[in-house]
Amino acid sequence: MGLFDKLTGTRRPEDGVTPAPLEEVRTALLGLNRPDVPYVIRDGAAEDADLVAEWRMNEPAWQAFFLESQLSRAVRIRMRLVQEEHEVRALEEQWEVTRVGDPPRLQISSQYSRGPDRTVSRHWTIGRGESGRLEVTETFRFDGADLRNPLRDAVLKAGWTWRGVVFGKL
Repeated sequence: MGLFDKLTGTRRPEDGVTPAPLEEVRTALLGLNRPDVPYVIRDGAAEDADLVAEWRMNEPAWQAFFLESQLSRAVRIRMRLVQEEHEVRALEEQWEVTRVGDPPRLQISSQYSRGPDRTVSRHWTIGRGESGRLEVTETFRFDGADLRNPLRDAVLKAGWTWRGVVFGKL
């Protein structure tokens, strides 16, 4: 892996893995959709992509989760499946998020960036343990990689390259 690949988040499949057909890769990516994950993967034709993965920030069932996480960025990954090169070109886009209103809700601001991002939010509780000593316990964890990693892993398992796009078009 070269320096540029590291900066863009590009990963290649292990040697000897036969690339799957395009429709199998698409099906594997869409198969990551489940009601218990905080993201959705959908058709991306409206955003000039083959597929789009994004946080479920606007869905009522997930709003409390994202408010509790104190999320500061909304992330969307637009993907283009390139059959000739057996690669998925992935463009990660981020927007700053603020909390507005009462009850609070998330609102996307105009600050925009692109490229791989690592947003992690953790909540800790300090209390006395069974021994009577002070203990620190992690009570909540949110990691932005929870969106990227399942997508990338599905692509690599299918024998395709996950190519991060920072500059240029998708």
